[in-house]
Amino acid sequence: MDRNRKWVPGFGPALLILLSHMTSALEVPLDLPQPPTITQQSPKDYIFDPRENIVIHCEAKGKPHPSFSWTRNGTHFDVEKDSKVLMKPGSGTLVIDISGEKAEAYEGTYQCTAHNEHGTAVSNRIVIRQSRSPLWSKERNEAIVVQMGVSLVLQCRPPAGLPPPVIFWMDNNFQKLPLDQRVSQALNGDLYFSNVLPEDSRQDYICYARFPHTQTIQQKQPISVTVLDNSPEGEHRPRFMMPLGASSTKMVLRGETLELECIAAGLPTPDISWQKDGGELPSGRTTFQHFQKTLKISDVNEDDAGNYRCTATNKLGTAEHIIKVNVKAAPFWVSAPRNLILAPNETGSLTCRVSGEPKPKITWFVNGVLIENAPEDRARKVDDDTVILSNVQSGSSAVYQCNASNEFGYLMANAFVNVLAEAPRVLTPPNRVYQVIANNPALLHCASFGSPIPTITWFKDSQTSIKDGDPYVIHVNGTLEIHVAQPLNSGKYTCIATNNLGIKENHVFLEVKEPTRILKQPEYRVVQRGMSAAFECKVKHDPSLIPTMTWLKDNGELPDDERFLVDTDSLTIKDVTDRDEGTYTCVMNTTLDQDSASAMLTVVEKPDPPTDLELTDQTERSVRLTWIPGDEHNSPTQQFLIQYEDLLHEPGVWINLTEVAGTSTTAQLNLSPYVYYSFRVMALNSVGLSEPSQSSSQYRTNPAAPDDNPTDVRGEGTEPGNLVISWTPLTGFQSNGPGLEYKVQWRQKDVDEDWSSKTVANASRFVVSGTPTYVLYEIKVQALNDYGNGPDAEVVTGYSGEDLPLSAPDSVQIMVHNSTLAEVHWEPVSLPSVRGKLQGYKVYYRREHGLHETAGGAEQQEHVLTFSGNRSEGRLPGLEPYSIYNVSIRVLNNKGEGPPSPSKRFDTPEGVPGPPSFLKVVKPGLDSLTLEWGPPMKNNGRLAGYILKYQPVNKTNELGPVKVMTLPANETTFTLDSLNSSMLYKFYLSAKTIKGPGPTITGEAFTVMDTIRSQPTVETGKVPPVGPAFGTVNTSVSEEGAVISWDYFGHHKNVYVEYMVENSKDDWKKELVNGSHWHMIKGLKPGSSYRVRVVARDPADPTVHSTDEVLVAVPAVPSRQVDIATQGWFIGLMCAIALLILVLLIVCFIKRNKGGKYPVKEKEDAHQDPEIQPMKEDDGTFGEYSDTEDHKPLKGSRTPSNGTVRRDESDDSLVDYGEGGDGQFNEDGSFIGQYSGKKEKDTHEGNESSEAPSPVNAMNSFV
Repeated sequence: MDRNRKWVPGFGPALLILLSHMTSALEVPLDLPQPPTITQQSPKDYIFDPRENIVIHCEAKGKPHPSFSWTRNGTHFDVEKDSKVLMKPGSGTLVIDISGEKAEAYEGTYQCTAHNEHGTAVSNRIVIRQSRSPLWSKERNEAIVVQMGVSLVLQCRPPAGLPPPVIFWMDNNFQKLPLDQRVSQALNGDLYFSNVLPEDSRQDYICYARFPHTQTIQQKQPISVTVLDNSPEGEHRPRFMMPLGASSTKMVLRGETLELECIAAGLPTPDISWQKDGGELPSGRTTFQHFQKTLKISDVNEDDAGNYRCTATNKLGTAEHIIKVNVKAAPFWVSAPRNLILAPNETGSLTCRVSGEPKPKITWFVNGVLIENAPEDRARKVDDDTVILSNVQSGSSAVYQCNASNEFGYLMANAFVNVLAEAPRVLTPPNRVYQVIANNPALLHCASFGSPIPTITWFKDSQTSIKDGDPYVIHVNGTLEIHVAQPLNSGKYTCIATNNLGIKENHVFLEVKEPTRILKQPEYRVVQRGMSAAFECKVKHDPSLIPTMTWLKDNGELPDDERFLVDTDSLTIKDVTDRDEGTYTCVMNTTLDQDSASAMLTVVEKPDPPTDLELTDQTERSVRLTWIPGDEHNSPTQQFLIQYEDLLHEPGVWINLTEVAGTSTTAQLNLSPYVYYSFRVMALNSVGLSEPSQSSSQYRTNPAAPDDNPTDVRGEGTEPGNLVISWTPLTGFQSNGPGLEYKVQWRQKDVDEDWSSKTVANASRFVVSGTPTYVLYEIKVQALNDYGNGPDAEVVTGYSGEDLPLSAPDSVQIMVHNSTLAEVHWEPVSLPSVRGKLQGYKVYYRREHGLHETAGGAEQQEHVLTFSGNRSEGRLPGLEPYSIYNVSIRVLNNKGEGPPSPSKRFDTPEGVPGPPSFLKVVKPGLDSLTLEWGPPMKNNGRLAGYILKYQPVNKTNELGPVKVMTLPANETTFTLDSLNSSMLYKFYLSAKTIKGPGPTITGEAFTVMDTIRSQPTVETGKVPPVGPAFGTVNTSVSEEGAVISWDYFGHHKNVYVEYMVENSKDDWKKELVNGSHWHMIKGLKPGSSYRVRVVARDPADPTVHSTDEVLVAVPAVPSRQVDIATQGWFIGLMCAIALLILVLLIVCFIKRNKGGKYPVKEKEDAHQDPEIQPMKEDDGTFGEYSDTEDHKPLKGSRTPSNGTVRRDESDDSLVDYGEGGDGQFNEDGSFIGQYSGKKEKDTHEGNESSEAPSPVNAMNSFV
């Protein structure tokens, strides 16, 4: 970021006041007696315009107010006797009316005198002169005729004016003559030609003189110059035309500007350079003008004296001139005398120290009279530049004048001596508040007056005495300075002025403020034209100061444009234009300080298009294109894109030809024959591409033989007995000429025969017929046109058409690994019998029937696995256990499949069974639960029985010990006895074969609540004890609803559960619950609270018993996750999908019979035996049980917590082993699966592609 920070503290004015107090003469309050003091006077040299009045200023102060008088040319000037002269009332200023008078009569040297009873002050001697603009003297200028190459000086010599005129040269049309290194104007006004040229010939070289005061211009007679070229002067070394000779001298006064000039003749025109012998030219004060011919040094001092060497140089040599500079000095002050205030009997001195070259002479005056001629005063002693006054007395006040002069000028100063006896007074206003920024100097003033001069002391908070020393400084004038002010320095300060005549105090206050700081400064922005630019400027300042934020553009005001939006701490410029580019500064001002920060805004845009396209260096195959870049719009051009249009073959289509660097403006372009070229250029920068340039002129190239042959030449057969040769044709641009054709050649590889050929036009393929089956051919395609053949074509190879394989694999063997995986081996066919490119082998296998089933059942789906490459074995995954399979193999090429191998049968061993088809609770009791289940959909062997595990779940959601039971294979129901009432139980059921147990199905259910034990025992013939009819009411909430349980000791037959929404005005809803001590309220709205009570009433008994109301809150989220499989809509959707799949399978079966194929996903190799499925055994200890808080099923359970039962799905699938039959082969022997044929659902084994049967809600079975 381009940032410019500055901080201007607020103590600047106070510092100036301090410096003024410490450097100026002591001021006496005007209400006290004092001699005159000159406060204003005209300059020593006063040149007046005769068209205006003469005003000579002379103002003075004193007590009493002074009177004024004048002298002219050393004698008294009686103002009252001249009616043209007026002295302003109360002033010494003269106004002289010179209208109608000769102004020369008032020229002269004037001096003003101001007088009162305490002394006389005198002004400088003021020389009054009239400005003059005399006419040019009559003269006739001779015509100048010179030869080309010589030097020439045209003299101006203007009349002497007052002040001197300004000189310039013009022609008759008032046009300034052009000046350069060859033609220049000297300081004296003359016009110098280092060498003349024919174009310098003209009749109107006119010198003009402009007189500043009168604003008049005088004209010299025109000068005629004729330059001849019939005998031109040859080249020559430089020589100086001015100043002349090898050296010269120059005197300059100290403080003035030194001007040194060297003008040289020569051909070629010389170059001028400057140096100072024995030193360097002063930096910062040195400038060069008039093409280095004038050297200027401003504010000259004694160190600038010395020898200055100017050197003129051209290719033929050099010339030098030395100017010796002497520095003199008019008198200048070292220490001017100051007003002196003394008390009676005090001693003081006046000092007048000056310097100059030569040394000035010092003369003292008192009250305007030479001190030697003034009345004698024993208290006064003069010692050169000092006047000593001892033991002064009242009434000895006077004004002393010091005059220092030498041959170059004079200085004069007035200083009074005022003898007073005055008590102290403080001039600084009381209770002034000084505010200063922390870490900056603080100046607290105590301007005072008294005679003798008072002594100043300071106190802080009226207690602490302040001594001169760090961090405080007490200046001579009484000002208290704190070098680095801090907040702790804030407070009340008291200054006390004391002398022998009295004492005076004054109070001031200091407030130290926090500095203003820009915390987040604007940042450099590069913005595209039309977008918005935003600058941030966040500021921290003292809260007691009112800040003002100002935004500047290029140090000036923001444009008056509504696009500039100024916010509290930001500036936004909308729709940026090129004019918005510049430096933006935020300035935060307070009354004490300011801070500022700047940032640049650069506006970028796409480049302007290049212009002036030009074609050069034209040849048959190349041309050079040159252009002029357009405006880059502040974003450098990265590259140029050159495009061409082929007006012959593709008019209107522009094609990229080449790119060149953004610094280039030319490119050598390689061309093609037989093209009518037109070029254009676009520039690219960081914003984007420019618009295209205007098109270049057309450039045509002559035709020629092709440079290229067709590409992508290929040969392959599409059917037995043919070879199709194809290629990518040349474009018209590549044709290089008219009559483009292709010579197609072919021959059988590794056979000694000549090339067969055919020439075709406007084609991209050629079919060779009558070829042998699957034979390798050599092929080449060459381009030719009317101007010759293209280069020799490259030879490529390709095979003729394939045919179906002739033979089938032999020696098929099967190796069964386990109940779901087998490995098949075969003898590969001979390669010639493939009659094409060997793609691999297809293995067809189908399950005939299970070993426990009778033959002749429904036809099973046939599976297909494809093994790529020349393989001899492969694995068959996903087999069903305890089944009979049939296998056959075919070889495969690009044309299709060969004949099948003889069928081979094999059996799979037994495996673990599938899960039971369902599990539900049909008869819940107080201490028993009856389970019912269905046999597995797939036995996968001979069913050996069932394993039933169950365990209780207590109220803290912990699992109890597991009990295990083994049940025979022919049982599908079982009753669990000796259970606890009102207890939740979890069940795990699995079937088993000799291979072990299969997957587990789980369920859970409650036993019925014990209502008998909750009633009290009543002896026969006795009345039940008096007491409440209802005992404790318990509530719980499940996903099905709210469960309410209670104890009832009354005799009423009708018991109701009543409920209503909390804070509702609706009637109570009733549900009859006779003979039960618990009830589930269903259909409650999630997220609502209900008031519930149990009421007992009988029509024959007016007495109504009721429990206290209980509040039941139904959670917004169900307490247990609902299994989507239990929802009716889901079951209906699944049925619809199953029906749709069945229809699709029928369609696929029909298409398969017509030759269709349907690829499926597979893996390269079989997974490990899927029948090995270990099951975690419970150790009988209590574990965690997920309840309503997290809505998770029990550990190890696959059943949702609402009591539904779900069957596990098999993970074994062909997807794990193969790809579709139409897939590609892999080199490592991976295979691709494919199946075909129809499939019918087996009632015992099920359909693996269908969803699990609908789960049963165990809770609903007994509620």
